[in-house]
Amino acid sequence: MIPFKTLMVKEIEPGIALVTMNRPGVLNAINMDMLDDFNRLFRELDNDDSIRVLIITGEGRGFSAGADLNDAITHKDSKAFSDPESFLKIVQESYAGLILGLRKISQPVIAAVNGPAAGGGFAIALASDIRIATPGAYFVASFINIGLSGGELGSSYFLPRLVGLSNASDILLTGRKLPADEALRMGLVSKVVQKQRLMDEALSYARMMTEKTPGGLTLTKRVLDQNINAPSIEAAIELENRNQTIMVFSGEFFKLIKSFSKDIDQDKKA
Repeated sequence: MIPFKTLMVKEIEPGIALVTMNRPGVLNAINMDMLDDFNRLFRELDNDDSIRVLIITGEGRGFSAGADLNDAITHKDSKAFSDPESFLKIVQESYAGLILGLRKISQPVIAAVNGPAAGGGFAIALASDIRIATPGAYFVASFINIGLSGGELGSSYFLPRLVGLSNASDILLTGRKLPADEALRMGLVSKVVQKQRLMDEALSYARMMTEKTPGGLTLTKRVLDQNINAPSIEAAIELENRNQTIMVFSGEFFKLIKSFSKDIDQDKKA
């Protein structure tokens, strides 16, 4: 794999890739180079079935400060800022593509949040499938703090679904810092662990996933994405029925139920 400009990507265990945003001097702020790197990474993952799970974290003392606002200041007289149509195409849709790309890849994504996750960094965490944080981590929907709408990069979609509308309104309308312990109570993160244990915890989740069948992981991520907006329970179950039928005939089902039945029998005897 050709090195990236702003990301460090390494297969740290078979089937598990660690993606580290690597601009620590600016708290891993997202610039156009990082957007290009993520787009390239997503394309490569689409063609690499050996990578089963992705862990995303930040180099240094933080996860990501979000969009690199110095870029905006530097290029405020460029074509990107010449009119709304140009801005939408060149800037806004490019940043949004990062979030859409995270959801489109088949690999589950674990966000190992090692410090501040603000703006676009917060959005990356929201778009991940599982979030683990350190006690010193915090989340900020900083968009409203810089004169923008609080709904940005999927935040108005993911956040109410993760923590409820009232909590989402609190976070998006105030732009306040949400500390890790409060994020845990809200259900935004799955666990809060000491910084030295963060990667071990992320790996423990990833290892459980890589023990599952590739099809099982992929279809589970897809069914969660689609059924969160299912128009009815009937529509949700219809998709589940299709997926389960595919997996029954995948070749693994009858092998795995034998060992599962043995475990159940042992539990009954215990």
